Amino acid sequence: MSTAVPTTEIDQRLHNLRVRLEKQGIDGALLLYPIDVYYFTGARQNSALWVPVEGRPTLFVKKSFQRALKDSLIEDVRPFPARMEIPAFFGNAAIRIGLTFDVLPVQQYHFYSNILTGKEFIDISAINRELRSIKSAWEIEQMRTSAKILCDVFAKVPDILKRGMRELDLAAEFEYLLRKSGSDGYLRIRAFHQEIMGLAVSGENAAMEGCFDGAVTGKGLSRAAPYGSSIKPIREGEPIMIDYGLIYNGYIVDMTRIFAFGGLDPDLERAFSLSIEIQKWLQENLRPGNVCEELFTGASSLAASAGLADNFMGYSGERAKFVGHGVGLELDEFPVLAQKFKSLIAAGHTVAIEPKFVFPEKGAVGIENTYAVTNSGCERLTLLPDDPVYL
Repeated sequence: MSTAVPTTEIDQRLHNLRVRLEKQGIDGALLLYPIDVYYFTGARQNSALWVPVEGRPTLFVKKSFQRALKDSLIEDVRPFPARMEIPAFFGNAAIRIGLTFDVLPVQQYHFYSNILTGKEFIDISAINRELRSIKSAWEIEQMRTSAKILCDVFAKVPDILKRGMRELDLAAEFEYLLRKSGSDGYLRIRAFHQEIMGLAVSGENAAMEGCFDGAVTGKGLSRAAPYGSSIKPIREGEPIMIDYGLIYNGYIVDMTRIFAFGGLDPDLERAFSLSIEIQKWLQENLRPGNVCEELFTGASSLAASAGLADNFMGYSGERAKFVGHGVGLELDEFPVLAQKFKSLIAAGHTVAIEPKFVFPEKGAVGIENTYAVTNSGCERLTLLPDDPVYL
């Protein structure tokens, strides 16, 4: 059963935030995005969190106030004030106020800038994401539990995968198992206009271009939802890619495995072997001090040396420009193993590594596992064997 965030966790997170704000001469942070509010309070309600550098934080709740009183691990929880009362809470001392511009609607920005006249609003998106990217021992333990449950669900795939079933049927059966296992059920994605539940795709549909920022998108069910599973029947000898995350106590672990009825095309088998080789290289180099961009470059070089550069992480002009991404309370956290992401890997980072290859008209193969970076290297959290499963 999931547990509440320990008070010591919240205290440390607030301390870390204040230290970063003070270093940049920012007087406080006004956090409005629900998952950020949750991270710093333990309560995910419709609310706004004010964290001054000096003084105690205050949670202003629109709904549900009673639930926030029960869940919040900061003491000062109040009903959301009337518009004209808001300026008094900030006073004259707080001039430079941090906001997360990466997720803040323009309407909300205008609301606060119109009533908090004389204030300067500073973008603290990077500060917030960098702080959240370093997981505590407690957070990593939640992710170990999430990983174990997800591996157990993947292990049941041979029992639910039937010849002739549609991608949609496979997705429905898999998602049923996820929910029965206790998954929260929805993957939080921070990036603008990105949404997906997971992928259960096969054959040429896995190679179909799409809007989701990943190597594999899927066809989906309609033009309104052009990603994920379709009504296409799964055929003999084509790769079946299942790529899903499980959310335990709010924390996401991401994983991909390949299945097939019969065998696979030799080109696909070779590409899968290369994805395992790239994963091994990345795992060996996912250690503190290494540069994220250099890990992506190294993985791309391995693909190029094998003559598969054009298929690595997508095809043609549709390639994803990353080979790994941070996971935690959201699916797309820092760090990103990507071009132009020059940040350093640090202990406490949790990263999903996903080298994949896409072949038009044949499908996609690859692997994905989630790792926690330690002081000396990394720990693999998703421990199910990597091998394709042939039925």
